[in-house]
Amino acid sequence: MTWRCSGLGWPPGARMAVLRWEGGRVSPLTSGKAMGFRAEGRRRCVGARGNDCPLGSAVLGRATQARCPECARLERAHSVAADTLPDDPRTYRVYLAWFGPGMVKVGITAEDRGPARLLEQGAVVFSWLGRGPLMAARRTEELLRSALGIPDRIPYADKRAVRSGLPGPVERAAEIEALHRRALALGALAETLEPLACEPVDHTDVFGLGRLTAAASVVRELIGGGAVAGTLVAVAGPDLHLWTAEDRLVVLDTRLMTGWSLVGADPGSGVSVPVADVSASSGGTVQDGLF
Repeated sequence: MTWRCSGLGWPPGARMAVLRWEGGRVSPLTSGKAMGFRAEGRRRCVGARGNDCPLGSAVLGRATQARCPECARLERAHSVAADTLPDDPRTYRVYLAWFGPGMVKVGITAEDRGPARLLEQGAVVFSWLGRGPLMAARRTEELLRSALGIPDRIPYADKRAVRSGLPGPVERAAEIEALHRRALALGALAETLEPLACEPVDHTDVFGLGRLTAAASVVRELIGGGAVAGTLVAVAGPDLHLWTAEDRLVVLDTRLMTGWSLVGADPGSGVSVPVADVSASSGGTVQDGLF
């Protein structure tokens, strides 16, 4: 049976991620689960806004978004991330997210999505900062970037590099708490948003990071006939951390799975797709801006 992956998701209220498949099927991603798949044929564009790509265009294996240029433009044509919906009536929240020592970012997400955006990004700890209209949230995000030097993007490669050596819970929350105080001290913040108290939420157990050892390599791309298989150790953001038959920990960004036709593979078959050393991949793909 051939399956086509729709991506990794974090269902509301769930404490584990799932892989979503075309047709509505889901596969829970529980720690210790043996899994394996093999890519077949060529990677194809997944289309845009619920519609198939009219050309069935081929997509590069290393792209984290399985869309051709035309479908990518259509997908972003009515996107909050692309600032094309300034009149979005929903309430938005500004958050501070921590991924490791010295790695904090500011961002916004629709309030009705809850913490889903933080789970999708692999935020180890986060706290809400304020809530209000979209453009007020945007102005606050820009204020924190300019006044406090807090970035709005952190490369995924940098996040992966520190996950296995995180400090304890008190230290994990301390940086968020300090920045939250500094942010609320900016007088202009209260003029645009309703401030929210600092209440750090820690995802270490949800992701399974307490059991995580340093990864040896990260999958660069899938290829036709290539397999990825192993035992699931942790899931953080879009990343699966798999212990493979080669006795090494390999990270797979599940965004590389979309657009491929996949078939089952023996969980003991290991990894037969191009990989890169984790330490050499720093500065790679930067998180996307979707909400």
